[in-house]
Amino acid sequence: MLLVDAHLDLSMNALEWNRDLTQPVATLNAREAGLTDKPDRGNAVVSLPELRRGHIGLVVATQIARFVAPNNPLPGWHSPAQAWAQTQGQLAWYQAMEAAGEMVQVHDLPTLERHLALWADDSPVDTKPIGYILSLEGADSLISVDYLEQAHRAGLRAVGPAHYGPGRYAQGTDATGHMGPAGHALLREMERLNIILDATHLCDDSFWEALDHFNGPVWASHNNCRALVNHNRQYSDEQLKALIARGAVIGGALDAWMMVPNWVRGESTPVGMGCNLEVVVDHLDHICQLAGNALHIGIGSDLDGAFGREQCPYDLETIADLQRLPDLLTKRGYSHQDIENIMHGNWLRFLRQAWA
Repeated sequence: MLLVDAHLDLSMNALEWNRDLTQPVATLNAREAGLTDKPDRGNAVVSLPELRRGHIGLVVATQIARFVAPNNPLPGWHSPAQAWAQTQGQLAWYQAMEAAGEMVQVHDLPTLERHLALWADDSPVDTKPIGYILSLEGADSLISVDYLEQAHRAGLRAVGPAHYGPGRYAQGTDATGHMGPAGHALLREMERLNIILDATHLCDDSFWEALDHFNGPVWASHNNCRALVNHNRQYSDEQLKALIARGAVIGGALDAWMMVPNWVRGESTPVGMGCNLEVVVDHLDHICQLAGNALHIGIGSDLDGAFGREQCPYDLETIADLQRLPDLLTKRGYSHQDIENIMHGNWLRFLRQAWA
């Protein structure tokens, strides 16, 4: 079954982790043997061949580069111009993958329908390009709001105004506070360009402010439930209901600390914490109970988002194992139509409505 994954940091892995994603996952991990510069070295689960093997034919793929002020302890770039340059390097990698026939950009209804038809035909899956919708995770790299139009011309179709900590346009995970005039200007320009607002990572204050000031399409590409894991990175039932009321789709994320409570980074293990694919179904099911249907959930795995097998479900060897989800959902009583919607139909309906 075709699966749409609404959040993968592919270009970050290619440029910052120096992973050649055209290679098998085993090759990536073998090349990282002995490296310790990143906490997840040798634990990758994502590559383009594994996406094909898992029939994950369409992804929302990010550009990401945080700006950090002098008093901000988070890793990041010391000026917006440096952050912008990093995102442009990431864009160049996606374009190189397109030139090689490995990927193809999806940015409007014609390109979407053409790509879906390709993945529906009987040609071998290992010859098909992975479709990608370009998303900006954290807007700090936009030197000014005027840069958004240039990014849109290059294919940008979704923006999350914040990532972790304080941002230039909004406040993110583990921060507090409002968006302010620059954030409001960003939302107005996003609405003018019909760019999707990704509510993921917005702190509570900025979340409610963004929903109040933005009238365009909204999704949460990779968000789990605060009722199950009590941390501000997850969204409360009240926030999830507000997203549902806006017609949003919410993507279940597979970072273990977001899936199970009391995870201790560097100490907890997926097996020790009972973190398997059933747990992400728990989060998805919780949202369905709030909505009264299965029309507002999907997958936004975030796999290899600065973590690997050491911090994802223990029954997932590579991203292709997301194809185990239909059986798990069937056991929970979800119908075949529900499962199709969760695997791809909800994201596709959302895109068709947003891009109509």
